[in-house]
Amino acid sequence: MSLESRVSSWLDSQAIDQETKESIKKLQSSNQEELTEAFYKDLEFGTGGLRGIMGIGSNRMNKYTIGMATQGLANYLNKSFPNEEIKVAIAHDSRNNSRFFAETTAAVFSANGIKVYLFESLRPTPELSYCIRKLKCKSGVVLTASHKPKEYNGYKAYWDDGGQLVPPHDKNVIEEVNNISSFDDVKFNGNDNLIEIIGEEIDKQYVDVLKGLSLSPETIAKESDTKIVFSSIHGTGIKLVPRVLEAFGFKNVTVVSEQAEPDGNFPTVVYPNPEEAEAM
Repeated sequence: MSLESRVSSWLDSQAIDQETKESIKKLQSSNQEELTEAFYKDLEFGTGGLRGIMGIGSNRMNKYTIGMATQGLANYLNKSFPNEEIKVAIAHDSRNNSRFFAETTAAVFSANGIKVYLFESLRPTPELSYCIRKLKCKSGVVLTASHKPKEYNGYKAYWDDGGQLVPPHDKNVIEEVNNISSFDDVKFNGNDNLIEIIGEEIDKQYVDVLKGLSLSPETIAKESDTKIVFSSIHGTGIKLVPRVLEAFGFKNVTVVSEQAEPDGNFPTVVYPNPEEAEAM
């Protein structure tokens, strides 16, 4: 499909909201380079899901590209588990728009008759994996772009074992996503009766499980005064890491206060990669 065809498909679609259409028209008249970047291709759903810069357009992370990805995953789930109750879990990080994208994902799943467990606020990805297995979900999604710069967001899909999609599921989901030819095929109008907000109860269960995995509680008890410095770099780690360290018995934990507040703009770093010295 050509650039012009992609732009026209967005402008002509009844599923696209008027504000988005006006923004597209503004790009047409004032910023052809940005228009090209936004529409020269479709954001590819790969084996790990989606990842890209946020904004309007087929090559951007937004309500509509996330909706298509979720519709494709929902179609595959409904084909894979006919006549079964299908449940999914959804989590998100601290990035800008992550909550909105998570709620969009929940709406599309529920509109397709799928039960949704949606965390009430940001949660780390490993807790989603635990939640999928604990609540016997068939799949899960986390909205995150890991250590990428603030302009990015991502959509990672998981299967019933708590791990990311692997063959044959990854290719089958990709095929279902690619089969969606129009935003009119995406069910955006969610069913609130199928969306359940979860949080503290799962947190407690998860922390208890982690504590039980300790290989040497006696060693931790002897080294409980070990000095530990923790920074979440404005991300989701602040939600559970200090709590888990406390549960293990560590008493001398210092949280870097300047980077403790979840913030999708990552104001103290260029991008939140702890492997880079500049981030610490």
